[in-house]
Amino acid sequence: MNSGTNRILDEFAKLVTDAAGAAQGVRREMETAFRAQAEKLLNSMDVVQREDFDAVREMAVRARTENSALITRIEALEARLAKIEEASTPKAAKSSSASTKSKDNS
Repeated sequence: MNSGTNRILDEFAKLVTDAAGAAQGVRREMETAFRAQAEKLLNSMDVVQREDFDAVREMAVRARTENSALITRIEALEARLAKIEEASTPKAAKSSSASTKSKDNS
């Protein structure tokens, strides 16, 4: 009777193992179907992928850095231009006031 009980238990273990394998197969199929549906939904919603988002974000960071550098450069150039205009303005004012005085003396 021992061999009959062992045989029944072996058959039961085999049945449980097969059922577990089948359940895992169903689980994998469900996951695949769910992922496909989720991907289809996201594609229809026009959602950006993470890789694209990261690439655009990196471009924006570089653009901000470049903007800051350009602003600093423009401010330095404007300061130099202001100094040049200051240096040339008094000469022009002196020459125009000198010409005005010479006209008044005539």
